[in-house]
Amino acid sequence: MPDWLAQRMTLLGTAIAESIVIEYGASELLARLSDPFWFQAFGSVMGMDWHSSGITTSVLGALKRGLNPRARELGITLCGGRGKQSLKTPAELRHVAEKTGVDGENLVRLSRLTARVDNNALRDGFQIYLHSFIVTDRGEWAVVQQGLNDGTGMARRYHWHSAAVRDFVDEPHTGIIGEPQGAIVNLVDHRARSAQQKILGITREHPERTLTEVKRLVMPRHHHVRAENVNLKRLGATLAAAYERDLHDFAELLLVEKMGPRTLETLAMIAEVIHGTPSRFQDPARYSFALGGKDRHPFPVPLKVYDQSISLLRSALDRARVGDREKLSAFQRLDRFVTRVEEQCDTEVDLAALVRHEEAIAPALGGRSILDDRRPRQPRPQQFNLFQGWE
Repeated sequence: MPDWLAQRMTLLGTAIAESIVIEYGASELLARLSDPFWFQAFGSVMGMDWHSSGITTSVLGALKRGLNPRARELGITLCGGRGKQSLKTPAELRHVAEKTGVDGENLVRLSRLTARVDNNALRDGFQIYLHSFIVTDRGEWAVVQQGLNDGTGMARRYHWHSAAVRDFVDEPHTGIIGEPQGAIVNLVDHRARSAQQKILGITREHPERTLTEVKRLVMPRHHHVRAENVNLKRLGATLAAAYERDLHDFAELLLVEKMGPRTLETLAMIAEVIHGTPSRFQDPARYSFALGGKDRHPFPVPLKVYDQSISLLRSALDRARVGDREKLSAFQRLDRFVTRVEEQCDTEVDLAALVRHEEAIAPALGGRSILDDRRPRQPRPQQFNLFQGWE
């Protein structure tokens, strides 16, 4: 993760999360993070690889850097992380408990239990290497963790939300991302009643179960964005709305004067991530057209648009903190406006033409990718050979 993108992801991710907390509460942010489709869209709208396992580490790292310094104000804290950071989760949860008065030892127990379920009770060939426990000041929590299959090099992500857990041994997840890889032993399947009493101490043989009842988001192996990965009508409506004169006037009134349609496209997708309903996140790849991707898929990250979008959202949040919610409410109205345009728009966008257009304007918008960060290999310095001269 290059610094130029990581820093921007922290700013934009924090602003989006803060907007959700202000508008809907910390509980709603947990619900969003526990939805695998929304989580993938969230990473995509911030310029990450739209389909890669790297979204998990990058998104959670950005949120932890941005939200934790303001935990007392927003009432939400991220604990844990990848590798060695995950081992710090108990200490971090106890620290949260000291500050808020919630039951820290119970949170530690829940953290360990969710990790054990996904690492042991789901015998799917994936070893947990990332564990993130997000908790509010009231003790509500969400867990996002990821496992790696050393044999295939593939990752699988597991989502939890305390509000959705009725029984830790009966379909406790809100979602699991990963390609189906055949039959597995699933001790939290509702059909595995005979094995559930032993879930915390798996020491004997158990019946095989398939993970068919759990909500899945299966990401393709191909890296570039294809038409079948995107709801082309919704994407077309967003682009059309950005050029509507009514929307341009609306933006000048509520957000900032002289805003170009390209920035409006990005803000419309950010507004949808903040205010959209769950059904709108079935095609996370669509949100990669807001700010591109660090690997140039579907196009380089337009840094000028990125920075202006952060500035506009941050300005709206700062004004909301002192009681002026007009600009922040504008994002909700923006989402509603685009939805109305979508209802009247039947034209699907030409994806290939859109990508060519974005590639063409990328230099003017400060387009950048990790490919631009790779220095060309320097020629080997000449050396003098005593017998053959310079070589």
